[in-house]
Amino acid sequence: ADGACWNSVMLIDGKEETVKSCLSPSEMKGQVFCYSSRNVSKRNCCFTDFCNNETLHLYPGIAHVMLRALGRHLIVVILVPSCLLCVGILLGVFVVQGHRCAYRRAHKQDPEEPLDDQMLMSPDKSLKDLIYDMSTSGSGSGLPLLVQRTIARTIVLQETIGKGRYGEVWRGKWRGEDVAVKIFSSRDERSWFREAEIYQTVMLRHENILGFIAADNKDNGSWTQLWLVSEYHEHGSLYDYLNRHTVSVEGMIILALSIASGLAHLHMEIIGTQGKPAIAHRDLKSKNVLVKKNGTAVIADLGLAVKLDSSTNTIDIPSNHRVGTKRYMAPEILDETININTFESFKRADIYSLGLVFWELARRCSDRGLHEDFQLPYYDMVPSDPSIEDMRKVVCDQKLRPSIPNQWQSCEALRVMGKLMRECWYANSSARLTALRVKKTLSQLSAIKDIKE
Repeated sequence: ADGACWNSVMLIDGKEETVKSCLSPSEMKGQVFCYSSRNVSKRNCCFTDFCNNETLHLYPGIAHVMLRALGRHLIVVILVPSCLLCVGILLGVFVVQGHRCAYRRAHKQDPEEPLDDQMLMSPDKSLKDLIYDMSTSGSGSGLPLLVQRTIARTIVLQETIGKGRYGEVWRGKWRGEDVAVKIFSSRDERSWFREAEIYQTVMLRHENILGFIAADNKDNGSWTQLWLVSEYHEHGSLYDYLNRHTVSVEGMIILALSIASGLAHLHMEIIGTQGKPAIAHRDLKSKNVLVKKNGTAVIADLGLAVKLDSSTNTIDIPSNHRVGTKRYMAPEILDETININTFESFKRADIYSLGLVFWELARRCSDRGLHEDFQLPYYDMVPSDPSIEDMRKVVCDQKLRPSIPNQWQSCEALRVMGKLMRECWYANSSARLTALRVKKTLSQLSAIKDIKE
């Protein structure tokens, strides 16, 4: 039904592995990609019933195996003519199949947006090139599934860079480039699927949202690994960065503005045929913000995110067992008064968490050589691993918030940050600022700093 059939062969650990399957129109997202990489992978696509009912082989690999097995004499006397005939037939099949694929694709694709699959996976393409090609092709929702699988299966893992309740994060290499590979345990499949789904939302890509590259599930017969591949940022999380470094006033503003910009983009709904639903993060904290080499930040870990379907006014809430981080939970979540039928409720809970992240950041701002040690919010009010009850008592019953030092009043930027925090963590959620308002205030502060300099 307007989908596509495909078959492929890949060289994995010295062995050929073949796969045959089909793509529905929704999986195709308007584009079908047949790509090959000499001696590594080969794929054919077609658009008629059972047209992928043939087994591909990597040439000349399979011919080499046949020659070695049958011996030199048979090769000379019998197999040489036979092989030449077979090669001729195979070449004819590939040419016909290639023409058929090209014909079908020419009729399936927008004639104004021609995309060459061989070019897409050509050896000289970097990840940025691949992502740029897709972002300008009109799909806006990430690389095709088949390309994602090829990338994921040719990554070489280098070292573990983090562990969490979902699994591990590794630094890997793809064509010499560093990538981050988040490996989920099979019991956390829902989180993996959800995060991959959210990252591939149309028009989600933004300079302050972690750049998604690929998702793949790897089954070695004994267990299944669930991979999520993203851009690698060597500074790690904001939590790690602030533990190791102080930041200048300008550095604090840049980090705060980029976090607010990423959250504003998540929260914003874009109307149109290539629109984007409003998304709430639900687990915003310093460990889920990564610091880029240029001093800006990206928001990561979208496994708990919720989406708003404005056409039906329904909220797509993930059905997984994880909850957010207790220390960063808004008061209405702690006392269970949040209205989960209203999407605004989730956005306002994100803003509360944003205020706490800003507090962690501002404490590490070195103004005239003065700064505070790094601490988590409520470090002096609750245990190191607080329970819901611990947090509810402090945040809801006693209505306490992290303390804002008096010396912040002597620095304009810290004074503005302190005011923003208070307006982000109001007990009354409807009184809190929006992410867009926070972004605009920080943009104005950044402009003032630039003028003064």
